[in-house]
Amino acid sequence: MAERSLRGTNLNWLSFESDEGVTFSERQTVRYTCPQGHVTELPFSVEAEIPTLWECRCGEHARLEDGPEPEIKATKPQRTHWDMLLERRSIPELEELLEERLALLRERRGEKPRQRSA
Repeated sequence: MAERSLRGTNLNWLSFESDEGVTFSERQTVRYTCPQGHVTELPFSVEAEIPTLWECRCGEHARLEDGPEPEIKATKPQRTHWDMLLERRSIPELEELLEERLALLRERRGEKPRQRSA
């Protein structure tokens, strides 16, 4: 029964609403230029906040023509695994753990334990 009720309509793209009484927002065209010389023109609403940078089709950052300089945000240096490890343990603690693990591996292989030098 449900199959018969849907016959004759395409639910994917067909809309039963009309454009009567719809007022579209005013538009402005904004130009961006990338270092490679590519120019991109985009329509924005008059009410929209316009970004100072836009990604160009070549992958570079295009700047807004006749616009303010983009803000350069301060970035934190990327933390490595070693940096995070040093936040939790000191170098002497790490050396002690390394010796314990090496002794365990040598024991499994059947090697003689090494004497630790002072």
